[in-house]
Amino acid sequence: MKSAFHVQTSRGYFRTSIYCIGLWLLLLSENKALQQTADSNMSLLTHLLACLFGMGSWVSINGLWVELPLIVPHIPEGWYLPSYLSILIQMANVGPLFITLMHRFRPGALNETAAIYVIISLGSVATFLLGFFWKETVVVAGAPRSVALLVLTFFLAVVDCTSSVTFLPFMMHLKPQYLTTYFIGEGVSGLLPALVALVQGVGVVHCKNSTHHLNQTFHTFSNVVATELQAQYQPANFSAEVFFFFLSAMMCVCLVAFLLLNYHPSVAREHPNKRYTNGVKEACQKGSTSNEQRSMIDPYRPARQRRKSSFGTGAYSWWQVFYIFVILSWVNALTNTVLPSVQSYSCIPYGNNAYHLSATLAAVSNPVACFIAMFVPIRSLVFMGALTVTGSAVGAFIMSMAVLSPCPLLVNDTSGGAVIVLAWVFFILSLSYVKVIIGLILRDEGHSALVWCGAVVQLGSLLGAITMFPLVSVYDLFTSGDPCNTKCP
Repeated sequence: MKSAFHVQTSRGYFRTSIYCIGLWLLLLSENKALQQTADSNMSLLTHLLACLFGMGSWVSINGLWVELPLIVPHIPEGWYLPSYLSILIQMANVGPLFITLMHRFRPGALNETAAIYVIISLGSVATFLLGFFWKETVVVAGAPRSVALLVLTFFLAVVDCTSSVTFLPFMMHLKPQYLTTYFIGEGVSGLLPALVALVQGVGVVHCKNSTHHLNQTFHTFSNVVATELQAQYQPANFSAEVFFFFLSAMMCVCLVAFLLLNYHPSVAREHPNKRYTNGVKEACQKGSTSNEQRSMIDPYRPARQRRKSSFGTGAYSWWQVFYIFVILSWVNALTNTVLPSVQSYSCIPYGNNAYHLSATLAAVSNPVACFIAMFVPIRSLVFMGALTVTGSAVGAFIMSMAVLSPCPLLVNDTSGGAVIVLAWVFFILSLSYVKVIIGLILRDEGHSALVWCGAVVQLGSLLGAITMFPLVSVYDLFTSGDPCNTKCP
């Protein structure tokens, strides 16, 4: 009986122990699930803030461009304003030039975080003031000029151009996966103003029948009535002032996102095990290696490999670095200035719907490409070159259609509009993917690589603008089509 009692007691202890262990494992798994949920929520918050931060990079200038059809009829410059804007935007490259030279010759002297606060605040104030003063004129050399509009536009251009060499390097403060989210936000900075302008009714054209009389006075005095379609622009649903206040609100959202990225405790946990001061990294632990010399984004790169160059981590030779930067400059020249300057010429002959679809879907393609790169980041330099050549070939087709305007290929065929829209979508989708992949590669090479990335982006845009401005505005090599009356053989 005693042995039976001991056996039953032992079994009881065993069952109790098993129960306790099971309960402990259950609580542990629940705690881990809660921790994973909390980490997921923090990660989602950081992704959202990174997206909102990136959205403030070019939202003001992009918004100003889409609002031109409403602004131009009310200012003395008329349709010369786009040419003035192009010049002002290129003059504003003094901002990124100054930042780049400071990083090159006085590393650590520039407080990068303070510079970003100044940039975003300036953008918020400038867009807010535009809502009040964009129609105001001052007599200069005997003629009225929109001095307030041009001066405030220059400040906005400085803000957006300088963001290329400050916002992007700041993303080194966060884990690598948030860089792609930043690029999504940068793409949304072009998409969101376009969608708001679409709701506003900017540039929406209705083709209506118009009749006029032709007097026959040679042998007869009878009137001949001629009927043709005329393009009539739809009145806006809300004013340009409201649109500028919206842009100012978006810059304020960017400012709040930047504040939270710096000071929110949940976001602080998403920082890598390094801290950054004025754009210069400092190790948190003694003996830790510099981020310029160690990969933080590519877990498959060998920890100890022979350096091919003194650039970044030394993973790429100088020829490969040159190749990457040439592609980056070329891609940004095409997507930021060269092809956008002829978009209306390439699309309007196919009709107003084709033009608006190409503009809207092309704006959507940018964040979609960033989203694809988040899950399928192919960093092969060969693939990058092949995709660049393919996208450039599609861009050459678009350019040829602009040159042939107002009578491009398939202009009298329904399929022509579909082809030009798909060409714009693929062009932006492919080259935007290339830009994101180059950003990820240079993110791996460290802070200074991202500064040079922003500088080369602006250089490519500058070269594209210098090339296209005389062709479009001086020599008038392109002829615009009529969205309602395209008459071609």
